Amino acid sequence: MDHTAHEPEKRRHGTVSWGTAVKATLHCLTGCAIGEILGMVIGTAAGWGNVPTMVLAIGLAFLFGYSFTLFAVVRSGLDLKAAIRIALAADTVSIAVMELVDNLIIALTPGAMDAELSDGLFWYALLGGFAVAFLITTPVNKWMIGRGKGHAVVHAHH
Repeated sequence: MDHTAHEPEKRRHGTVSWGTAVKATLHCLTGCAIGEILGMVIGTAAGWGNVPTMVLAIGLAFLFGYSFTLFAVVRSGLDLKAAIRIALAADTVSIAVMELVDNLIIALTPGAMDAELSDGLFWYALLGGFAVAFLITTPVNKWMIGRGKGHAVVHAHH
């Protein structure tokens, strides 16, 4: 791989805009939210305890978060193995930060883990957790993209 061909791209990343970071974080949040909501709904509807429900929700958040990037990168023409490497490099830190913050908020919100799907507290804690996670993850993504990491590796394949 010719690294000199990517030098202008690296320099451009040094001054990444907040808009770019927001877009990358929204992309990540979309996959995480779909997976996490699905996991929370399945676990809660099935009457599972808090730990198995959170494990399922986090697992599905990573799965959906990675799959959004994977789909886009495969569509650009990369083979599946290379696309998986790109998705892992692009999304792991972003999803991990988002899930840590979101699930911490849910766990620390009194009664949220025991709330039913029909309870407003369940949804307020979940959606509020996403909002706070977005606010914390956006600067992380800005920092990473500015260093040619995270979602910066995906942009070369769009």
